[in-house]
Amino acid sequence: MDKRVKKLPLMALSTTMAESFKELDPDSSMGKALEMSCAIQNQLARILAEFEMTLERDVLQPLSRLSEEELPAILKHKKSLQKLVSDWNTLKSRLSQAAKNSGSGQGLGGGPGSYSHTTTANKVETLKEEEEELKKKVELCKDEYLADLYHFATKEDTYANYFIHLMEIQADYHRKSLSSLDTALAELRDNHSQTDPSPSMTAAPFSRVYGVSLGAHLQELGRDIALPVEACVLMLLSEGVKEEGLFRLAAGASVLKRLKQTMASDPCSLQEFCSDPHAVAGALKSYLRELPEPLMTFDLYDDWMRAASLKEPGARLEALQEVCSRLPQENFSNLRYLMKFLARLAEDQEVNKMTPSNIAIVLGPNLLWPPEKEGDQAQLDAASVSSIQVVGVVEALIQNADTLFPGEINFNVSGLFSGPAPQDKVSNKPASEDLPTIAVPTPVAAPAPAPTPTSVATKERTEPEAPLRPASPKVSRISPEAAAPTEDMARRSTGSLAAAVETASGRQALVVGKPSPYMFECITEHFNVDPARMIMVGDRLETDILFGHRCGMTTVLTLTGVSRLEEAQAYLAAGQHDLVPHYYVESVADLMEGLED
Repeated sequence: MDKRVKKLPLMALSTTMAESFKELDPDSSMGKALEMSCAIQNQLARILAEFEMTLERDVLQPLSRLSEEELPAILKHKKSLQKLVSDWNTLKSRLSQAAKNSGSGQGLGGGPGSYSHTTTANKVETLKEEEEELKKKVELCKDEYLADLYHFATKEDTYANYFIHLMEIQADYHRKSLSSLDTALAELRDNHSQTDPSPSMTAAPFSRVYGVSLGAHLQELGRDIALPVEACVLMLLSEGVKEEGLFRLAAGASVLKRLKQTMASDPCSLQEFCSDPHAVAGALKSYLRELPEPLMTFDLYDDWMRAASLKEPGARLEALQEVCSRLPQENFSNLRYLMKFLARLAEDQEVNKMTPSNIAIVLGPNLLWPPEKEGDQAQLDAASVSSIQVVGVVEALIQNADTLFPGEINFNVSGLFSGPAPQDKVSNKPASEDLPTIAVPTPVAAPAPAPTPTSVATKERTEPEAPLRPASPKVSRISPEAAAPTEDMARRSTGSLAAAVETASGRQALVVGKPSPYMFECITEHFNVDPARMIMVGDRLETDILFGHRCGMTTVLTLTGVSRLEEAQAYLAAGQHDLVPHYYVESVADLMEGLED
């Protein structure tokens, strides 16, 4: 018994635990828990060893005798009988043939006393004797085989009981193990609650706040505004609305995780996080992103797109109001609350650099995304790649928050949190009246498919907005103007020499660089690649993005380089769709998560 127990993994675990808790204070919570766990693992190992021994003695050994002794004897007699029957049938065939030969010999003139007749007759008699002898052996072997079968049949119920006994032994083993675990667990919980009555042990589950549907969350907590939305907004109004890059700069992972856990277990203790507005903003983005269905709903996704694509501002505004009115009540209330806050945040864009466009870029993908469809060949993660159309919708909602969601709002809806230091109400006064130095966009932003140039959002910088690039730039080759050196360039590029060389030689240059598809055609000629499964990532609309479109690839614009989102919107308004990317990201780093998946 002891030798068998020592070989079990449970006993090895018990031994390791015994060595570990010697280093701990025996009166500490950790020490007591480890000591009790060590004892229960030892007990479980002995129960398992007893189960294995009983199983071997009462089930495996009898079944082994059946398979090694009784069944082989039956199979041996069966094989012998088959051999004898085969020999008997062969001998009967020979006897029948010999009898025919004997009869034909007499018809050919062989008389009864002839030599051939005598020989044939003797052969027939010999075969008859052999046939009789073999027949007796067949009968004897058949009797032995039937006797074995009858003997086995009488024990069939006994053999079946072995399998029943097997399950009884298993059930007894599991009952003993469960009983030991229940007893030890009850004692362990009792001791632990006495030594460390931590409130986190009985706190609300984390999943009740994050990752559940909005309706279920509101119903469970009896709220009108989601807990993370209200709590994060109030904390940001208190100390974060003037923080530069709010919602754009990432928070520390450990702080964000602790904030989300506190949100679920003890929301009254959130005050300590007010000093880290980026963590608070990250918690709000995380809540919106982890909703099973976006706040602006899957059902209305196409309607949002159609409304925002209307060119006439008045019609666009009416369409957005109509879609808002079709939102479920809980979604409408939370969207109104959030848009009022984002409009308030945009009022301080001179300080925080968060224009409605910038806010929409970082929050749009968390508020609205298309439903997944079977067979969708999306190559990028929806959380890191934003659709220009979606951003246009959210930007329009922020810019027209007072029109689409009229009336004042008290951000401290539930009264569970202390009021923010700044104003906690938002009036219908347009934000532009308070910010005369900022270039204000038209009332409704105009996203894809055909926004007007006046709908382009203001840029982050505070100087007057730079003029848009021409709607139809020359892209057949690098022009001398485009390649001319700038103030921060030390050398001319090769493109600046193209015109001079062409003029001097009288020959047309063959452009092999972007946006010409020449080099991609060379690649596809030598390698079996599918452009539909490839991505072109770049920071220039006129070279990288145009090149991707010409080669049939999905295009992604990074906003850390030359081209800006406003330029893409201008090209879209001008109908230059080859210069408009399919997606855009803040930086190449945002692509990593999607590419890893």
